[in-house]
Amino acid sequence: MDYHRITSIEDPLFRSMHELMQHVFPPEEVLEYDLWKEPLEDPGIRVFVAVLEGQVVGATEYRYYEDFNVAMTDFTIIGQPGLGIGRFLWKKREADLQALAAANGKELTGMFAEIYDPYRVEHYEFGGVKPMDPYVRREVLSHIGYKRLDFPYVHPSWNNDGEAVEGLDLGFLPMDEQMESVPAELVVSFLRRYYTVLPNKPQAWLDMVAELEKKQSVSLLPI
Repeated sequence: MDYHRITSIEDPLFRSMHELMQHVFPPEEVLEYDLWKEPLEDPGIRVFVAVLEGQVVGATEYRYYEDFNVAMTDFTIIGQPGLGIGRFLWKKREADLQALAAANGKELTGMFAEIYDPYRVEHYEFGGVKPMDPYVRREVLSHIGYKRLDFPYVHPSWNNDGEAVEGLDLGFLPMDEQMESVPAELVVSFLRRYYTVLPNKPQAWLDMVAELEKKQSVSLLPI
């Protein structure tokens, strides 16, 4: 299996990846095809696909913020069961992020991720791919070490229509297992940076950020 970085919508593997995203994720979670041009050309956004015998069987997007010394996993897609795609992507991504942090003269603090909560929203089908089942994914992320940041989370729809998307938690994977909270300032700064690309912020998101700005820290709780 190959770990191939995509840096252009002209890459012949990009269309396959985008179709896989459309098959797996809800529509409001998938950026339009043409809108991928600039993100893919951004050196800070790292989009990789798992390629087996010329076919895209998985994908992941993530980024490392040098000034925050944290990462964000945008998504991970496992296209087929029984191939070890999830672990392959996880180990390749982890090695890449550790190398980026080392080049920045630091050890990675941790990694954010939005995590579906199937106990609140039960209609996610994820293309019928069982490894993508939100119950399975949530448990896997818990085993890896992800925690839930203790505040009600919403995010702006990737349709950029000003709607708030619910049914997720904002998770954080601390590299130090003894870490019990995250500075609220870091969470706010990260969220503002991450969603800069979407100008139409829902009021619920603005209110959420305003509440976070009143805090000193945000507790890390079990998923």
